[in-house]
Amino acid sequence: MRVLYGVLFVTLLSACAAGTRDDGNVGKDQVAAATTAWRAAYDSRDPARITAIYDSDAVLWGTTAKTVASNPTAIAEYFKDARKRPTATVDFGEQHIRVYGDVVVNTGYYTFSEIRDGQKVSRPARFTMVFRNRDGKWLIVAHHSSRVP
Repeated sequence: MRVLYGVLFVTLLSACAAGTRDDGNVGKDQVAAATTAWRAAYDSRDPARITAIYDSDAVLWGTTAKTVASNPTAIAEYFKDARKRPTATVDFGEQHIRVYGDVVVNTGYYTFSEIRDGQKVSRPARFTMVFRNRDGKWLIVAHHSSRVP
């Protein structure tokens, strides 16, 4: 947990030092689209498609993870069983997107749902995704997700 908070702190501190861009909603719109792309990848149940949205040095503290995934192999391992849950989807609720130069933080909540024994089961969770613009593409560098108590 300390590792994740440390990464988030350093990322935000670096972003603040760079200043914020004065380009209106461009960064917000692009990260909203990148967040939507993450949702589409998650809903596709394709582990490779999901992990492609994460930067090579990203960290993930997944909703059901017992440890932080701090490299591409560990992130892939977290999503490896995605196909075993073919009805699983995610719907985003409230999101707060803040732009700090080439770093954007998106914080909010989402609900994971799936069909089990013919019934819809929903699990609300909260998230923070930190994106970095690398060569014109917004990639996740830090992602924390936890169930709503």
